[in-house]
Amino acid sequence: MTKDLTKGEPARLIFFFTIPLLAGNIFQQLYAFVDTLIVGRFLGVEALAAVGCTGALMFLVLGFIMGFSGGLTIYTGQRFGAGDAAGVRRSCAACIVLSVVIGLIMTTFSVAICRQLLIWMQTPPEIIDGAYSFISIIYLSIPIFVLLQTQSNLLRALGDSRTPTIVMAIGLTTNMILEPIVIGVLGWGIPGAALATVASQVIGTVLTYVHIRRKVPALHTHAADWRPDRHLYWEHLRLALPMGFQSSIIAIGSVVLQAALNTLGPTAVASYAAAQKIESIAMMPMMSFGIAIAAYAAQNYGAQKFRRIGEGVRKCSYMSLSDVISFGHEYLIVNGSMYWVLSMLFIFRSTLQGLGQSVVPTVAGVMELVMRTAAAFFLVGWVGYLGACLANPMAWIGSCVPLTIAFFWTWRGFKKRVDLETA
Repeated sequence: MTKDLTKGEPARLIFFFTIPLLAGNIFQQLYAFVDTLIVGRFLGVEALAAVGCTGALMFLVLGFIMGFSGGLTIYTGQRFGAGDAAGVRRSCAACIVLSVVIGLIMTTFSVAICRQLLIWMQTPPEIIDGAYSFISIIYLSIPIFVLLQTQSNLLRALGDSRTPTIVMAIGLTTNMILEPIVIGVLGWGIPGAALATVASQVIGTVLTYVHIRRKVPALHTHAADWRPDRHLYWEHLRLALPMGFQSSIIAIGSVVLQAALNTLGPTAVASYAAAQKIESIAMMPMMSFGIAIAAYAAQNYGAQKFRRIGEGVRKCSYMSLSDVISFGHEYLIVNGSMYWVLSMLFIFRSTLQGLGQSVVPTVAGVMELVMRTAAAFFLVGWVGYLGACLANPMAWIGSCVPLTIAFFWTWRGFKKRVDLETA
């Protein structure tokens, strides 16, 4: 069900848009939890470390795809907010074409270099084969993943955050049923864990497509909508590529940090991977509000309702900040104390992306890379595990500075236009 985010009370719209996103993001993280739980239980610590050490590599490629598909559909949201039905259809077609192309390119590139990346990351010899078997299967499924993400983001751009969450819940259930069978019964080991995850993605992709065909006429394209249009493609790529590269830049920092962590041995790798899975749940409210404000800002920008953008950011910031919680674990204490920075990072970055700005979020991603790299090279060797824990807060602070400056600079421009409208 599509939802017009340009009308109604902003706080209520953002809150109820965020609730399904929060559930969906939790389901997404539960994929990783299921892998961790079942692999660790059935196959032991080394297998858990093998799967865990691929997290940064998964984020390197899949994070690019998530950012890329989210950037593509910002244009769709802007056209929807402007009431441009033909523009929405043409944008949908462009999103699918560009997603297929990028999916094939990323699959070819990723599968070719994934083992070498594991070697460069100094993956311990006792877990590198298991890690390769897992990540190579995940990389082969990239075209499926990119289609699922693009379809889900198209629905969110039109104000529907509920359907992608339902689909994700079905996928998680499928994964939870299949993974114990392929590992514990069929004895497929680590590759079985990857194949169960791929199967759940296939089911999600099919279900989302069927829903769009049956329930979302706004995304039913005509033959003319598929006509190649270089200008239209560029308008999408102008937003999508920087968001994709931003995610990859952040992921490079994680890869560098993982390489440093790998020198501490399989036990440290497994422990850090498990702690990250716990932390990811705590981050979900902030990430969800970030996705919500991007869709809200895109639609209202398309409708030229600048006053509502500022009101939405203020109220979204208040709601997001109220969800910050401290944790007792060493990793979670260090990171939890800086969640308020991460919360504002999501809000400001997503707002700028929703407004079609891409340069500053990319610069912010570079800052994250620089800070995580500094932690990996200097802090891990100096203070060990605590140095790895400090990498995230350092990256968040480095990224939040340019985003905060850019948002308030942009808002000054909008405020002048609001004052003119009032006058």
